[in-house]
Amino acid sequence: MKNKIIIFVAAALLLMALPLVAQQFGSGWVRIMALALLYVMLALGLNIVVGFAGLLDLGYVAFYAVGAYMYALLASPQLVENFEWIAKALPGGMHTPVWAVIPLAAGLAAIAGVLLGTPVLKLRGDYLAIVTLGFGEIIRVFMNNLEQPLNITNGPRGLDRIDSMNLFGFSFGKALTLGGFRIESVSLYYYLFLGLVVLSVIICRHLENSRIGRAWMAIREDEIAAKAMGINTRNMKLLAFGMGATFGGVSGAMFAAFQGFVSPESFSLQESVMIVAMVVLGGMGHLPGVILGAVLLSAMPEVLRYVAGPLQEMTGGRLDASILRQLLIALAMIGIMLVRPRGLWPAREHGKAAPSAVR
Repeated sequence: MKNKIIIFVAAALLLMALPLVAQQFGSGWVRIMALALLYVMLALGLNIVVGFAGLLDLGYVAFYAVGAYMYALLASPQLVENFEWIAKALPGGMHTPVWAVIPLAAGLAAIAGVLLGTPVLKLRGDYLAIVTLGFGEIIRVFMNNLEQPLNITNGPRGLDRIDSMNLFGFSFGKALTLGGFRIESVSLYYYLFLGLVVLSVIICRHLENSRIGRAWMAIREDEIAAKAMGINTRNMKLLAFGMGATFGGVSGAMFAAFQGFVSPESFSLQESVMIVAMVVLGGMGHLPGVILGAVLLSAMPEVLRYVAGPLQEMTGGRLDASILRQLLIALAMIGIMLVRPRGLWPAREHGKAAPSAVR
């Protein structure tokens, strides 16, 4: 127990000090770490649906988009400029604080999750994956075309001039100076995201060990047996979709505030596939493995920029650097899955082999 406390404190101090050291080498490194934390939140949310309940969801990015657009509309001039009655009601503009954003994003995404889960309750496997994939694409196309006859999302041009996160007058968009030491805005966002990740891990841990979590795992292992044991599989599935979606909604709101701009291109099918890959690569249903998979797959494309560039120069520019990075990521994932088919850090296998008879 003492060793665990020491490791926990050391890890906490390292995570707190990391952005302060990294910002000395440029904000780009801190930005990569902050985005990695956002992907950790997304992977933890999807793990509830895929890892705990065993429901393959390829449209998870839709909840990410819902949260992002919700914050962008409530913290930008878009609605004030296009709707006169809103401009009259809020002459100072819409500036939503973080304490209101998080519950709104979580609630709206949860409603979207239940709306997705209701018509697909009886689907499994590939059929469920296809329907959820379609749902994700519908949301993206919907955001892309919601410009006429009323300009709500600004279509493919996206929404800009989005406010930074603010909490009781404190803005995360401005650098903070403490004792002569300057903490950049991107580092402040890192700490905000780190706090949300810690909260997400605590929630997921309690869910995993609760009766609800055990019911999800029973459905994952054998839905018919779970139903025979008295578990309301319908409600449990809807709860899994709703709970998982809340993480996506909050992550989307944080993404919109961090970027200051959102557009439909940020919520493509490739994003959904990448989030599923994080869960599978790390180890489905195992929280440390999911976190590891999310950190690796979110940071790897940026790190590989330093590998793809020299390789592109060696071929005289005949290879595109972005395509080469995708190829290297794919090869790395294939190699890892061949060596570790259950993921990099899988959960312990349930049950033990029957003991041999004593003679």
